[in-house]
Amino acid sequence: MGQSQLPKSSGIIAGIPHLARHSRTPEGEAIPQYLAQSNLRFEQWILDTCLRPYDQDWLNYQQEIALRHTDLKKNQSDGVRSTLFVPFHDIIAFVAVINETVKPYLAAKGNTKDEVEGMHRAWCKSLQMQIALWSRPYLETAKASDGW
Repeated sequence: MGQSQLPKSSGIIAGIPHLARHSRTPEGEAIPQYLAQSNLRFEQWILDTCLRPYDQDWLNYQQEIALRHTDLKKNQSDGVRSTLFVPFHDIIAFVAVINETVKPYLAAKGNTKDEVEGMHRAWCKSLQMQIALWSRPYLETAKASDGW
């Protein structure tokens, strides 16, 4: 999957209002620079999911991804005022959406149906592992009940 073929998070998330609100101000106004930076991180996350070795550096970055969705670090990378955190149920919902959205991109290079199914199974397994890793800060914080 080349960089030009990667799905844009804005196109995926924009159609799902309860997810799209996390890239906007609390009043619902667009934050173009935040969306642009989020798209770049999203594209890198896709590439990392597919290509990066799952080593300690990868594990450390999974922790950072998770923290950036909690009230501990949300909005800090881009210095914006958006929702205070992304509830964990929205992250789980996003995984379901991206698992289905990615399939046409996996098929774009002309792989056989069996190859695409194999890549899709590997992708889904990776996201199941990532969602387990992302759950950690939600479970560890005193405010976890507010984030669910």
